Amino acid sequence: MSVQPVKFYQAGTFTVGNRLLAGPERTVQANMRRTNSLNSGHRACQGCGEALGARYAIDAAMQATGNQVMAVNATGCLEVFSTPYPETSWQIPWLHSLFGNAAAVASGVAAAMRVKGRTGVKVIAQGGDGGTTDIGFGCLSGMFERNDDVLYICYDNEAYMNTGVQRSSATPPAARTATTMAVGKKPGNVFGTGKNVPLIAMAHQIPYVATASVANLRDLEVKVMRAMGIGGSRYIHIHVPCPLGWGSAPAETIKIARLAVESGLFPLFEAEDGEITGRHQLRRRVPVEEYLKTQRRFAHLFGKEPDVQTIAAIQAIADRNVRTFGLAGQAV
Repeated sequence: MSVQPVKFYQAGTFTVGNRLLAGPERTVQANMRRTNSLNSGHRACQGCGEALGARYAIDAAMQATGNQVMAVNATGCLEVFSTPYPETSWQIPWLHSLFGNAAAVASGVAAAMRVKGRTGVKVIAQGGDGGTTDIGFGCLSGMFERNDDVLYICYDNEAYMNTGVQRSSATPPAARTATTMAVGKKPGNVFGTGKNVPLIAMAHQIPYVATASVANLRDLEVKVMRAMGIGGSRYIHIHVPCPLGWGSAPAETIKIARLAVESGLFPLFEAEDGEITGRHQLRRRVPVEEYLKTQRRFAHLFGKEPDVQTIAAIQAIADRNVRTFGLAGQAV
């Protein structure tokens, strides 16, 4: 699926009227026939990036497959706020797995569809960073190793938000959580820990890996639709700010997600068979301070005496991402 660059006609904003585009080029959400797969009435917090990301992702998958999608959902925020028994906001066939086995359950569903001859039905597994990078990591790696025909989507809000904002292996350095408190000589989460699951997925040489953000919802839709047209294991890692856990304003979720991308802390890229094939290059880089200052989880870095050393170390991470992924035009 080719993507046409869109010019922004309203100076100072990030919006563009879909009426300026031809029908096939408009966003899925601009289509009155969108499925609303994650419907209204769920109990997500105000400004929840995960609810927004899931709605766009699953609606895009439905459009790409002619509404032939089944989803397996790990325990976590997305499961809890969307399915308070006996109600549900899901408008698709949807299964709740355990915290750590969504990838394995989805692989079983895909195998069952293959045995039944229903090869047109596509299976999506989804979970948060806790259920993906930590508890479900073994099942996820097994799914990749077998190249099972499943798209796994991780909605990364960088901590265990559903159980009280505990640190996960996706929590960034220096971030305050309930288990990495802002106390001591080196407050917040320690440096040198965690794991980068998109790169680990690439190391499995699966057919498709991508990162996405609610800062660029059209890019998110395009990547999901592209993934649904590929067989085998696919992985999309979506950055979804959490106002409650991050201590940010609910109205600034998109702004904060955009600052994460523009600072280089969350690079957007695509990879096929272990090789990077595309990236979102930065037109205007911002210093990491602009991103960090929007969240109370980093407030300890900006007291009466700002922690210049720690901020510089975080900036170095962003600079390395820019070099590694070629975000400023350099060769990868």
